[in-house]
Amino acid sequence: MSVFHKIRIYHAVLALLVTAAYLTGDELEGLHVWLGYAVAIVILCRILWAAVGSRQLGISRLFPHLMELAKIRRMNHPMVSRTLLAGIVINLLLVTATGLVMEPPPVAAFAAGTVISPALADDDRDRKHDRDGKENEALEEIHETTANLLVLFVILHVAYLLAFKRPMALFMLFLRNGGSAAAPPQKKA
Repeated sequence: MSVFHKIRIYHAVLALLVTAAYLTGDELEGLHVWLGYAVAIVILCRILWAAVGSRQLGISRLFPHLMELAKIRRMNHPMVSRTLLAGIVINLLLVTATGLVMEPPPVAAFAAGTVISPALADDDRDRKHDRDGKENEALEEIHETTANLLVLFVILHVAYLLAFKRPMALFMLFLRNGGSAAAPPQKKA
């Protein structure tokens, strides 16, 4: 399987999980939390994949070069795409991180429960009660705001790709098969 096909599968899994997490945020809190854990695992796998995989999988290719941003003179410049991807990555990391801070994975709670001595456990409950106040409200606001910004960046990203990189967009949406999604079809001479 080619690298592009692997990226497409990763992309689909992440997109489905993030969409499901976004849609379940207000109504199905328990499912929302578990979907958030799944998103965190997929992100961690992607980071590991970038660290040990080929250069095409590197994370740095997702971010714009700041000096190149000043040179943009047309909408189909690659830095526009990279800027939108950077917005997606930053907001995805922020929404996932704030979610994990608000609802640590059960493994973390179990580990903390076995390490903390019974004498300190009562003290910890008082601290948790304090955290559920203003600090948690601020995290919730950051979580919701970054989730909404993530949706905005995804919409702009999809619109940009459909407008300027249609073959790649169709490939990533499983609407087109092909070898290299990055290369547009060659025109006949």
